[in-house]
Amino acid sequence: MEQTTQYFYSLLVLAYFLDFAIGDPKWLPHPVRIMGRAITRIENFLRKILISITHHSSLITHHLFEKWAGILLVVIITGSTFSLFYIVNSVFLTLYFSLLTFYLSLLVLVYLISTMLATKGLIDSAHSVIKALKDRKIEDARKNLQHIVGRDTDSLDEKGVLRATIESLAENASDGIIAPLFYFAIGGLPLAMTYKAINTMDSMVGYKNERYRHFGWASARLDDIANYIPARITGILIVISSAILFRSLFTVHRSLKILFRDGRKHPSLNSGVPEAAMAGALGIRLGGPSTYGGMVVNKPYIGIDKSEVSPESPESSSGSGQELLLSTSETAISVVKLTSVLGLGLAIIFQYVRIMV
Repeated sequence: MEQTTQYFYSLLVLAYFLDFAIGDPKWLPHPVRIMGRAITRIENFLRKILISITHHSSLITHHLFEKWAGILLVVIITGSTFSLFYIVNSVFLTLYFSLLTFYLSLLVLVYLISTMLATKGLIDSAHSVIKALKDRKIEDARKNLQHIVGRDTDSLDEKGVLRATIESLAENASDGIIAPLFYFAIGGLPLAMTYKAINTMDSMVGYKNERYRHFGWASARLDDIANYIPARITGILIVISSAILFRSLFTVHRSLKILFRDGRKHPSLNSGVPEAAMAGALGIRLGGPSTYGGMVVNKPYIGIDKSEVSPESPESSSGSGQELLLSTSETAISVVKLTSVLGLGLAIIFQYVRIMV
């Protein structure tokens, strides 16, 4: 039992540092890219069936069939993902015929686990946005921002770019780091990969536009459920990270206050929790109007009124204000880094409890 426990710890820790070292190189096969292609093909197949079935039906009936097709997509993708990685996990955990097969299985499992995490990719993307702004290249900053946000970035000014960067850091700390660690800790590789499949489906079909309002309903709802606990764990870890970084009880109090006051204001059931914790930790205001696909979405503001990142902040137009904005964004990266380390520690504790039980 002790050797098994240490082996699982080694897998997780090695995978964490592998992701931190290399991220997701495009030349290596990545499960999420494969999931994305599978989702696209199954969606196209199901829509062809929908067209043939609902050719002469009413609009209401068509929408109902769309919703059921979306549910079928969820069942196919989650079921096949869990089954596939259950088999993969079982096979590679038993390849101990020789020292070579042992290290081969270790290497494959460590790589697969590392693909669940997006720590380096998230941090590097945020750094690329900040660097472009430091170099006064607003167009490059907008283009780099597109890698980590779903909103339109073409018309964002420097304040808007930085605000979106901080929001994305907080939200993706949950989706891309803490949630995969959480599901690996309680269910191993199969459950963690199933979570990634759910998250990928939501990012591809979980929109409220005309095409996906009904078809993507099941994917969006399942993603809300899957992220409910991890988002709240992330919020608390951001508070703890701010306590360690800033060594200020006032900062901790403010982060907790904004977390509980504004965490439920966000249109998303889960995104507002880590964003509110981050806004409170940094002493800024996030949220506000954002544009998606040319449509303005009036999100509520999150955080304190004197935000240096809010559109109304007069200080941000000055040179010192701009430097403060950049500094605040870099501090947000530090908070996310420490949050990921704390998440790893928490995952090890969860894993220990799971194995012992």
